[in-house]
Amino acid sequence: MKKIVFTVADYGDGNDAGPKAKRDVDYFLSQNGFEIIHQQLNNKSKLDKLKSAYWTIPHLFNRVDKFDELFFQYPTYSSYVMKKLIKRMRLKSKRLFFIIHDVESLRLFQNDSEYWQGERALFNATDGLIVHNSKMKQWLQENGVTVPMVELGIFDYDNPQEINQASGYDKTICFAGNLAKSKFLNKIDLEKSRMEIFGSNPSKQYLEGVSYQGQLSPDELPKKLTQNFGLVWDGDELDTCGGKFGNYMRYNNPHKVSLYLSSGQPVIIWKEAALANFILKNKLGVAVSSLETLDGILENITEEQYSEMKMNTIKIAKSLRKGEFIKKAVEKIEIITQ
Repeated sequence: MKKIVFTVADYGDGNDAGPKAKRDVDYFLSQNGFEIIHQQLNNKSKLDKLKSAYWTIPHLFNRVDKFDELFFQYPTYSSYVMKKLIKRMRLKSKRLFFIIHDVESLRLFQNDSEYWQGERALFNATDGLIVHNSKMKQWLQENGVTVPMVELGIFDYDNPQEINQASGYDKTICFAGNLAKSKFLNKIDLEKSRMEIFGSNPSKQYLEGVSYQGQLSPDELPKKLTQNFGLVWDGDELDTCGGKFGNYMRYNNPHKVSLYLSSGQPVIIWKEAALANFILKNKLGVAVSSLETLDGILENITEEQYSEMKMNTIKIAKSLRKGEFIKKAVEKIEIITQ
């Protein structure tokens, strides 16, 4: 049986973590005998989209033989190109599945019914979807997606650095991400604990106990993740995760959770995030409703509690580094759609 993973992505070596999740799916599924098709599509202008739809995509699929299964890493960030792409994929493959990285109707196009109609049609044109978690699956089902769906659980993470085994508890925390959209960091003021932050676009100055540590590539960053916890938060406020990206946490699996866990670092996550249930069930950290008393949150965690979280995190880090979650999800969607 010939199986393909088709990925439209930027495979640059910069510090942007954006392509990392798709690159890891390619890597882990190639271990299970999947062939990988990479294609970079330039969709910045209308002319670029027309070129992709009527030249690049047809020529790409004319060069490949037919296959039994195609797993497409969704989305391409151009709905026009996506419509043309799915027609070509259908002609070449007996079965077509999407591995969902983002549902744009939940992310950038919230409450846009016209956009959702188009995205829903794409989902229902497949034989099945691998979605992030139960919250995302429920929303899709309630809003008209009828094809079979399998929950990934959490994104795997190919981490080249050694797992941090240190279990001493000193009330330290880190945050990694695009700091320009993480304005809540400007409001954190710590006296009894310490936070180190990594990423692009830092503020000129942070309050007491918070220090900027620079920007590193997704492969180099784990070397610096030696703090007790990794923080998963979004938006401008300390008492909630707000805005489009904050609300998106109610449905998605933030990739930075996998970065932290695969490095051996338990997490502190927003209580209303979709992944909070996964973290609490597996005792991989704590879920909180507010960061207004971050000192107090860290103060209330005992060394024994932290030691248990650390032990569980090291265990799951080994699974994430093997790609166990995507491999199991692919196997399950294949079985239930036979």
